[in-house]
Amino acid sequence: MNPKVLLVFLVLSLVTIFALTYVLLTRQSDSRQILHCLPASPTTQPWMHHGQSQLFADLSPEELTAVTEFLTKRLGPGLVDAAQALPSDSCVYSVELQLPPKAAALAHLDRGGPPPAREALAIVFFGGQPQPNVSELVVGPLPRPSYMRDVTVERHGGPVPYHRRPLLRAESVQMWRHVKEVELPKAPVFLASVLNYNGSTLAPLHSTPRGLGSGDRATWIGLYHNISGLGIFLHPVGLELLLDHSALDPVLWAVQQVFYLGHYYADLGQLEWEFKAGRLEVVRMPLPTPNGASSLRSRITPGSLPPIQLLPQSPQYSVQGNLVVSPLWTFTFGHGVFSGIRIFDVRFKGERVAYEVSVQESLTIYGADSPKTMMTRYLDSTYGLGLNSRGLVRGVDCPYQATMVDIYMLAGKGTVQLLPGAVCIFEEAQGLPLRRHHNYIESHFYGGLANSALVVRSVSSVGNYDYIWDFLLYPNGALEGQVHATGYINTAFLNGGAESFLFGNQVGERVLGAVHTHAFHFKLDLDVAGMKNWVVAEDVVFKPVAAPWSPEHRLQRPQLTRQVLSREDLAAFSWGSLLPRYLYLASNQTNAWGHQRGYRIQIHSPLGIHIPLESDMERALSWGRYQLVVTQRKEEESQSSSIYYQNDIWTPTMAFADFINNETLLGEDLVAWVTANFLHIPHAEDVPNTATVGTRVGFLLQPYNFFDEDPSIFSPGSVYFERGQDSGLCSVNPVACTPHLAACVPNLPPFSYQGL
Repeated sequence: MNPKVLLVFLVLSLVTIFALTYVLLTRQSDSRQILHCLPASPTTQPWMHHGQSQLFADLSPEELTAVTEFLTKRLGPGLVDAAQALPSDSCVYSVELQLPPKAAALAHLDRGGPPPAREALAIVFFGGQPQPNVSELVVGPLPRPSYMRDVTVERHGGPVPYHRRPLLRAESVQMWRHVKEVELPKAPVFLASVLNYNGSTLAPLHSTPRGLGSGDRATWIGLYHNISGLGIFLHPVGLELLLDHSALDPVLWAVQQVFYLGHYYADLGQLEWEFKAGRLEVVRMPLPTPNGASSLRSRITPGSLPPIQLLPQSPQYSVQGNLVVSPLWTFTFGHGVFSGIRIFDVRFKGERVAYEVSVQESLTIYGADSPKTMMTRYLDSTYGLGLNSRGLVRGVDCPYQATMVDIYMLAGKGTVQLLPGAVCIFEEAQGLPLRRHHNYIESHFYGGLANSALVVRSVSSVGNYDYIWDFLLYPNGALEGQVHATGYINTAFLNGGAESFLFGNQVGERVLGAVHTHAFHFKLDLDVAGMKNWVVAEDVVFKPVAAPWSPEHRLQRPQLTRQVLSREDLAAFSWGSLLPRYLYLASNQTNAWGHQRGYRIQIHSPLGIHIPLESDMERALSWGRYQLVVTQRKEEESQSSSIYYQNDIWTPTMAFADFINNETLLGEDLVAWVTANFLHIPHAEDVPNTATVGTRVGFLLQPYNFFDEDPSIFSPGSVYFERGQDSGLCSVNPVACTPHLAACVPNLPPFSYQGL
């Protein structure tokens, strides 16, 4: 070969190699470059009301501290920190926002009047007084309080007896100390050889109410194996003690009875004597293993993450203090110590739909053949649906890009508690069209809109159960409230007899998953096109009619029935009565087609089960009789339950059933009260935790002739294209822009968690 040709060939080869190397290196460098999505500010709208947030905002740490300092000065140095308070001490139990009267709030929001005074409601335990009692004091104005007034009689019809007070953590600790130091030493041989007790391997769970009649304060305490990292709730050992702790001096507390394997004993000393004498039938309980059935540790090596929802652009909402603003919705959220998450002044495109939507109570009623479990009726507001909210975990409890909001509480201790990230707010793609149609008759086109919701969420971890509370706001003006139940089930020791299976299924070795009911009560203070509303029930009946074109043939034709429910008694639907398929609150305003503007109330709940009316506990739980009630709104009927009922369920100072007194519902400010519930028969798949799938209940508020058409038709994400159009163009179909959005990586916050 000619040397010159060879040289040229070699040079060209080297140039080609260098060029290819450059291209490859450049591509690798480009692949390592991460293009982050550009942030976009949420769209602002002229109907946003930025001044509304402060009216319903939770008290700030500074306000909470100012109230406690003011009360200490006014009530004297005898107050002690609730975290260390004995029953004979006086302490500030809780401080939270005192909601303003609705009339004053609306005068400010709607008519530009002065804002009502910002006030706090403080609950004080006066255990050190000659006549111990619980008092409720309104303190204001904030942030610099100068007055307080006692509202106990106004709110409860008289003084609140001291035995009705919720249990302080200090009292609970003292109860366990008494059991460990005074009672358990009476049976050392039995506890060590049968229950493997070494001083730390047992823990208590309480039954409530605490007794069998008004004035009692005696608690059945079930003992459960306690191993770090495991839920104690799945490890009953069969031993239960009835502790009388009614005396203000813990020295006077005493165990009244002991229960073990279906038999009752005077005390643990008798149990020990019979065990040593060989007269006691026992079931030896080994300690649970750290990676056993009750562990939430993964059973396999962690692998790839499950699907997650990411927003390539900034969210279409903003959170300003307690005010949430989106292009469609505005509302203020709050977090009550006892009631938990709640939303106020809810507006769609600037028009108020609801003044208040809130949780009122969460009730569970258990059945079993052990005294601790058969006595249990948990009223969770007493323990604090808000106080027991815990930090939410990004990517699990909420979408990873959710807005996490810290909450401040003052309850059960004298200092302000931070609940980091206890509320999350996010936009959620529902994975379903809100509406769609594919037309092929005469003309060919497609139109639709992906469903999404603006969600505010909180989770209450009350003992064994975790309740996930959601309020969802949709682009068509609908508002949904729902709760999912998860966490550990409550269990009892399985004695082995056939009778035990009347109360549940076996879910572990000598473990009975105890049957129970869940009931949740919600308050819906709706203002449908104003405060003057009516209750309308509509349904359908089939009527026979002769076909006009062929009279010898008859048709069964559905036609509407319509009734205005004029009085409260007509709008109280117990579980045994038939709820109209359409029930809505209507305004005297009409839409473009002459129909009353309204909002329909739908309940998502199985058929309810309520405690029998003849029960001496039923009156305190009387809200549970009804799936739906509509009453006149009254400031003195602001709550359907009370934190004092848990420890005195037999003599309620106020009963929800008394709200229903046949008053007129015609053109009044109305409140709808909704009960959603379900039956839970625990089964093997509830171990280690109950799944949220299948435990969702709640309500839906849906516009009913409130608008002239579906307002979601104005959503910017609406899709429409016809045959012949290029649906792959962004200018034709906004969904076609998705690949461009996916070319960037969302700005994700680093993961952190401070909730443990």
